[in-house]
Amino acid sequence: MYSDYAENFREGVTHMKAISDFFVGIWHIISTAQIMDILDILLVAFLIYKVIGMIRSSSTARIGKAIVMLVLLFWITGVFKLHVFHYMLDKVLELGLLSLVVLFQPELRRAVERMGSTNFKELLTPKEKNKEITNVISQVVTACDIMSRERVGALMVFERTSRLDEYFKTGTVIDGRVSEQLIRNIFFTNAALHDGAMVIRNGRIAAAGCVLPLSKNHQISADLGTRHRAGLGISEVTDAVVVIVSEETGTISVATSGMLKRHLAPQTLSRLLTNELAPEEEPKRSFMSYLKGSKDGKGGNNEE
Repeated sequence: MYSDYAENFREGVTHMKAISDFFVGIWHIISTAQIMDILDILLVAFLIYKVIGMIRSSSTARIGKAIVMLVLLFWITGVFKLHVFHYMLDKVLELGLLSLVVLFQPELRRAVERMGSTNFKELLTPKEKNKEITNVISQVVTACDIMSRERVGALMVFERTSRLDEYFKTGTVIDGRVSEQLIRNIFFTNAALHDGAMVIRNGRIAAAGCVLPLSKNHQISADLGTRHRAGLGISEVTDAVVVIVSEETGTISVATSGMLKRHLAPQTLSRLLTNELAPEEEPKRSFMSYLKGSKDGKGGNNEE
């Protein structure tokens, strides 16, 4: 019995020493890091963030999954000594870099173009960007309110992190400032682009008349037409926020993550779009205020 306790104690001491050595090593790295080291880490993190954002689009994600499967197969064939298959995968992966450059040529070109056209003033003034998004939301809500009363159908897609480039090919590139008048002109009943979807990117109307994938959910209401099914469909495969105005009833709906919120008033639509596209940052609480709130029984995670 005593020997078991002694053995457990020795194992505990060994684990504690390993944990202590780990944190000591981390502290040593942090304390000896130079400015260029920190800059190097930040640049790598930024690159990884951009790559993740690039592969989140539906078409690119499929390619990414295929690459992961190839790497996994390469590892498995090496472990089980499947020499011929392993050799073939090795040759495929050798050509992988060139293949990736070819496959992602449009995305890489857009990334380079965006870097060249980046306005550093905008990066340093996020409040101006939030103000621009608020103005876009205001114009969209005003247009939806009028189109709802006039029974004019509309389908507007706000692009977020998931790229919608593959749907641009099905429509017409506009690249215009978002305004209530332009939105209503595009969705006017006799307009050439009124049947398709409008894509709003970076606060501008990027394209209109776009064809979107229909929802594959067979449990949605039977009274929903093609416009609502297309709005739900694009929200199922991307993180876009979709605004839909019904041509038959004039009701305003919003689709996000495959969920549809219907019969929205203009005020509700404005609040919902603001929460999704320009959420306000929660004010930071000081440590003393947190302690004070806890003492009063209102701090921590307690809810009334």
